[in-house]
Amino acid sequence: QVQLVESGGGSVQAGGSLRLSCVVSGSSPSRPAMAWFRQAPGKEREGVAATYYSGGVTYYADSVKGRFTIFQDNAKKTTYLQMNSLKPEDTAMYYCAHYVQHLTNWADVGTWKYWGQGTQVTVSS
Repeated sequence: QVQLVESGGGSVQAGGSLRLSCVVSGSSPSRPAMAWFRQAPGKEREGVAATYYSGGVTYYADSVKGRFTIFQDNAKKTTYLQMNSLKPEDTAMYYCAHYVQHLTNWADVGTWKYWGQGTQVTVSS
C-alpha cells in the first residue's frame, strides 16, 4: 500500500522560506515521478511543481518559477519543495502526489494516483 506523508509546513512572514518534505512508502522505485500541488480556501487544487525521471525533468507553475525548487533524495524516498521569497498568495494547503496514472499534463490533478494528507503553509504580510 502506497502512503505519502508531508511535513515542513508552518507560518512565516513574507519573504521567508520553508522546506516541505514528502516521504513515500510502499511504492515501486521504477516510478519516481512526484509532484506538489496546493489548494487555497475556495480555490481549486493547482499544480506547483513536478519532477520526472529522478529529477531529470522538472516543471513549475509560472507563479513559483525562480522561487521554488523541487528535488529528491531517492535513498530516503523523499521529495522536497524548497520555497523561498514566500508571498501571502502562497498561503495554502500543500499536497504531494505520486505515480503518473495518465499521460496528461503534470499540473492536472487526474494525472496522479496517490496523494498525501497535506501540510499547511501560511504566509503573513
